[in-house]
Parts: sequence; C-alpha cells; structure tokens
Amino acid sequence: MTSSINPRAGLLVASLWLTAPLAFAATDAPTLPPHFAGSALDEAPTALTADWWTAYASDELSTLLAAGARDNLDIQAAIARLQAASARARAAHASVLPTVDAGLGATHYAGHSNAGTAQETDAGVLLSASYELDFFGKNRAIADSAGAQAAVSRAERDTVVLATQAALAAGYFTVVSLRERLHWAEVDLTTAQRILTLVEARHAAQAVGDAELANERNRVAAATLTVVDLTAQEAVARESLAVLAGRDPEGFGVTATDLGGLQLPSVVPDLPATLLQRRPDIQAAERALAAGHADVAVARAALFPSIALTAAGGVQNPAVQAAVTTLTGTGASLTLGAQLLQSVFDGGRRRALRAEAEARESELLVQYRAVIRNALLDVETALSARQALRTAAAAQHDTLEQSQRALAVAQARYQAGIGDALNVLEAERAVNAARSQQTAYRLDGLLNTVSLAKALGGGWQAAVPHPSAELTSGTRP
Repeated sequence: MTSSINPRAGLLVASLWLTAPLAFAATDAPTLPPHFAGSALDEAPTALTADWWTAYASDELSTLLAAGARDNLDIQAAIARLQAASARARAAHASVLPTVDAGLGATHYAGHSNAGTAQETDAGVLLSASYELDFFGKNRAIADSAGAQAAVSRAERDTVVLATQAALAAGYFTVVSLRERLHWAEVDLTTAQRILTLVEARHAAQAVGDAELANERNRVAAATLTVVDLTAQEAVARESLAVLAGRDPEGFGVTATDLGGLQLPSVVPDLPATLLQRRPDIQAAERALAAGHADVAVARAALFPSIALTAAGGVQNPAVQAAVTTLTGTGASLTLGAQLLQSVFDGGRRRALRAEAEARESELLVQYRAVIRNALLDVETALSARQALRTAAAAQHDTLEQSQRALAVAQARYQAGIGDALNVLEAERAVNAARSQQTAYRLDGLLNTVSLAKALGGGWQAAVPHPSAELTSGTRP
C-alpha cells in the first residue's frame, strides 16, 4: 500500500510550523517566592503612583522632578531612541503590504546601416505593483521583531525616567542633609572654640597642662576640617543635582536647609509576582525575548522559497513589447508576473543564521530570568536595609535623648553654682554630634524609601498584558 502527500498540504504544514508561537516549558518558568522575606505579612501593600515623590510633601522636590522629566539629557536621548525604534517598526510593517509605483518614461532609438536609416521613440505611462506572498511568515515575523524592539525602547525609556526620578530625589535629600549637617558642624565648631577659650584661660592659670590644651586645639582643627569638608560635599552634590535636573551647575540653588519638613512615607511591597507588570526593565527584557523569538521565525522562513507577484498597467508605445511578440503603436498595456525563488546552495549560511538566532533567543531567555532575579534582589536588599535602619534609628534616638538630658543636668548644676561651664560646653558638643548623627540616619531612611520605590517600579504599569511567568524557554520540533 502506497500513500501520497499533497504538495499543498505539505506547504500548509510548513507554514503552520513556522508561524506557530513557541511552546514554553513550565520547568523553565522563573520561580517567584510567595512573598518577600523582609516584608511583614500583616502590612497592607502600598499602592505606588506615578508621582510617588509627592508623598515626601516637598514642593521643591516636585518642581525638580518636573524639570528633570522635561530637561534631563538622558531622558531626551532615550526618547530619541524610542522614536527611531518606532520608525523602524513602521518601516518593517510596510514589508507585509504591496508596493505600488508610478512611472513615466521615454526612450528614443536611432541608427544607420547599409540597409538604411531607422528611428523609433518608445514611451509609456505605467502603474506597477509588486507583492511578496508571506506564505511562510517571514515578513510578518520581521514586523513582529521590529515592533517588539520598539516596545523594548519604550520600556528602556521608562527605565531611564524611573532611574532619573530616583536619582533626583536621592540627590535632593543628600544636598539638604549636607546642609543640615553643615549647620550642626558649624555649631560644633563654635562650641569647640568656646571650650578652647576656657582651656586656654585655665592653662594660663596653670590649672590644666599642655596636653589638655593641645587636645582642645586639635578638636578645633578637626571641627574646622569637618566644616570645610561638608561645604565641599554640599557644593558637589548640588552641582550634580543641577545636571540631573537638566540645569547648568552655575547659579543652581536649593532652598531647603534641613530634612525636618519632609515626610517619611511608608512603602510596603505587594506580592513578588506583581513586579512582572510594575518594572519597566522586566518589560524590556520580556519584549527583547519576544523579538528574539520573531528573529528565529525569520531565520526559519529563509529556508523556504520566496514567492513574488508583479503587475503593471498603463499606456505605452509599443503597446506590447515582449520577447516574441511586439505590438506597435500606442495603446493600453498590461503585464502580469509571478516568481518562485529557492536557494539551492549557500554553503550552510541560512542554517547557520537560524542556529545563531536560536542561540540568541536562549541568551535573551537567560537575561530575562536574570532581570527578574535582580528585581527581587533589589526589593529584598531595600527591605533588609530598612529593618536595620529602624533598629539603628531607635538606638540613635535614645542617644540624642540621653545627651539632651545630660546637657540639661549640666546646665542646672552650672546655674546652681555647683557645676562648671566646661561641663556644659562638653554636653553641648555631645548633643550637636547626636543631632548630626540623627540627620545622617534620617537621610538613610529617606534614601531607603527611594530605593524601595524604585525597586517596586515607581508606580509604573505595563502598557500591554504581561505573559507572566509562562514566558520562558521554547521547545521546537
């Protein structure tokens, strides 16, 4: 018993094999934990919005973020890249449509021989069209790849925007904290100078030795260096903030002088699975993987024939000018054509290109899964740091309270005539150091909320439904 295969059926099977989506293996899906280890299960998740920085209740910060969104050069470059990718996607989509051309031409022929002299003018006005039958899905896959790459550029632009927002917020908090620390450093310098004055007077009265005097002079020098160092740090941080905001460093200023007027928002993450739709870098990696899948389809289709149809019609002279028949005179003309082209030998080039595309797709899969893991790590790192900061901030608060209590006791003893002014000044110095340390911990807390907001996507939402964890590695026949 013999069987025959219908050629049309064979072509149909090949077409379906080429254009069918990848079948993703469940074993390759990224494994997401049910919840973040550093998040309390009884805490309600924070619904971050696209203007998450408004939770800090700073009009100046909001103005900086608006300026950065408009004038930051990195964002402008990302927008330009997106525009270029969108244009490429439109150009690639045009390949699935017919092309139509209009032409007007004239050619004059003249010659002389022993047989005599002859001349002729051929002219025509023609409208021509050509179309490549996308039977194996090559053109559609090219368009899909370009569209996915445009989506990658869109997500990368949003990633740049989010990173710039976080950098602006962190830079602003840093500048303000440096100003506050500089204030307390100047107060500490004044206190050190007052203590030195008392010690010098006692040294002149031979009440203290040279070692005590040298020690206090060293403290004044150290306090002076602290003021100089913080002044320089504030200038550098302020100038860097200006560049992030799209401004020139010269003349750029910040009005806030302390962190006391800022709110410390509570940022609680949702389930880890929600990161897939709330992180633009994950969306960029997923779309890059989709582009890689489309590139594999293009490479597969290149193994099969290309079929092209052509047509041209209009008015020309001669009306028919074919290889065998020529119809002289001006008249209507119609030309129809079809071509099937199949590469017979290319030294294995097309199969090598397919293998390259498949390897690239595998690489993109690994990168996609790595981006998800790094996103989880970003959140866990921020949560761990938050817990450590809470413990340290509580201990620092106790330190400030105790130093303030010691200062109050020293002042009461001095006013009662049983204490020493030097003890009061030493207690003031301890309070100044505790306040400066408190500013540093307050800055760390603000920076932690910025890091956590950024790690959670900053209120970003995917523009299209996300394929979630099922988008992993493909199995092929």
